[in-house]
Amino acid sequence: MSFITAGCTQKGGRAKNEDAICDCQREDAFVAVVADGLGMHGGGDIASETAAKVLSQRFFENTSLDKSIITGFFEQANDAIVKKQTAAEKMKSTAVALFSLGKKYAVAHIGDSRLYQFSSGKIVYQTIDHSVSQMAVFSGEIDASQIRFHEDRNRVLRALGSEDGARPDIYLSELPVTERDAFLLCTDGFWEYVLEPEMEVDLNKSSTPKQWLSYLTERIGKRVDGKNDNMSALAIFFKEDGNQK
Repeated sequence: MSFITAGCTQKGGRAKNEDAICDCQREDAFVAVVADGLGMHGGGDIASETAAKVLSQRFFENTSLDKSIITGFFEQANDAIVKKQTAAEKMKSTAVALFSLGKKYAVAHIGDSRLYQFSSGKIVYQTIDHSVSQMAVFSGEIDASQIRFHEDRNRVLRALGSEDGARPDIYLSELPVTERDAFLLCTDGFWEYVLEPEMEVDLNKSSTPKQWLSYLTERIGKRVDGKNDNMSALAIFFKEDGNQK
């Protein structure tokens, strides 16, 4: 069994890329992380790289899907970022992670980087942003389709690098991953330019994660204005017995 992945990370219209992506599989353990350093705080590239590195390393040091242990991974990533902060760089980062052990898996996130899970080509689960615009959805001010256009969409309410510690949301799947499943982890600079139905359309005409990501980035390329945020994503398929395409 194996996870087949494809990734992209681009600086968009910004001076530098403050996103980070990573994925790794060791025997029956797999982890994928997408992190987005927050602008206006300084050191966002360091924060996102630290988040991705610490979350991955800690998982392989203690390959568990226990919620309290996964929370510990995020707390350690949070502490590592806080230790790198300076008076000039109060670096912070969002993070979304997929942890798998055998066919069991867990999703954890903080901030507005997202994970979408697809089964048989349809979205069956997605993370809920920790953001001001998401709170506007909860309060009834806007509906979910308007998040991409909300004036405060870029304001996140939780991030790694907080003196208050890390508070990730964690989802433990009750069902095993199968070859019908696919995952998309992405920063807000990616998902804000492609709609969920379009993700499904492009997935259903793709035979590999690389092809799927190519279709999605092609859409985004036609919509950005040159001033867009960094955009990063990991597309993931699952294959039994190394049956890779």
